[in-house]
Amino acid sequence: MAAKKPVMLMILDGLGIREFEHGNAVKQANMPNYQHWMATRERAVIDASGEAVGLVPDQMGNSEVGHLNLGAGRVVYQDITAIDKAIEDGSLIQRPALLKALEKVKHKGAKLHLIGLLGTGGVHAHDRHLYALLKLCQQQGVNPVIHVITDGRDTPTNNGIEYLHSLRGLMEKLHVGVISTVSGRYYAMDRDKRWERTKAAYNAIAFRNAEHFASAEEAVQASYAKDVTDEFIVPVVIGDDDNLRVTSGDVLIFYNFRADRMRQIVKAFTMKGLDGFSESDHIDGLEIITFTEYAEGLPVGILFGKETLV
Repeated sequence: MAAKKPVMLMILDGLGIREFEHGNAVKQANMPNYQHWMATRERAVIDASGEAVGLVPDQMGNSEVGHLNLGAGRVVYQDITAIDKAIEDGSLIQRPALLKALEKVKHKGAKLHLIGLLGTGGVHAHDRHLYALLKLCQQQGVNPVIHVITDGRDTPTNNGIEYLHSLRGLMEKLHVGVISTVSGRYYAMDRDKRWERTKAAYNAIAFRNAEHFASAEEAVQASYAKDVTDEFIVPVVIGDDDNLRVTSGDVLIFYNFRADRMRQIVKAFTMKGLDGFSESDHIDGLEIITFTEYAEGLPVGILFGKETLV
């Protein structure tokens, strides 16, 4: 019996397949081994986006989705798909953690804060999930406080203002919601333990401690005027109603479905002793819900649990 030979799975980050040569670094590069393999070995081109990797139709893929499907050896349906389905079939409102949170807000005078990335990138979040939450709030008679995180990385750099206009239009149509803060993802979604960035977003969201603007649109336009794009918008506070700050007993829903860039900001609301945070920064008595599991052991309610792959 012949000895088994090792099999290597190589992931070449950033390499794509495209025949057109203009502006195509892969086609123009000198890669003799790769070119030999492509010319002489069996090969196949597989889709890396949309339904082929468990996403909704026409949704672009990303590194996490690609790696997960390759490792599993099958289609792994992604969190965004499960959330979309729950919205479509009306089962989102039946999630126990969400029901409990809305009941608490309605009957105990707590505020509901909705926190997440705004836009249609679909890598970390999608605005249709925020829109679904706003519609639920209207149905339940809850007026939520919204904390906008602008993208500019998985979306065009200056599309934030358009997403804000769309959000504002829905808020006015539903007569629900108030925007309290705006923060670029560079601050609110840091994942590299640069806690000073997380702290800047936390101070704005929790304590409304940041520069004030009359409206979210004004804040974003002011950043654009300084050549600061969506990703890097410094956390700011909207309006002058300090009752919108986070206080003990409030409910916070983080609606990003991808975990890696939400762990730090959620830890800031749930844990003490973080680098750069003092004892007085911590707010006791919060109820926190995340759309997916951001990290093991966080004291939060989770709407959509992990799928077991093996």
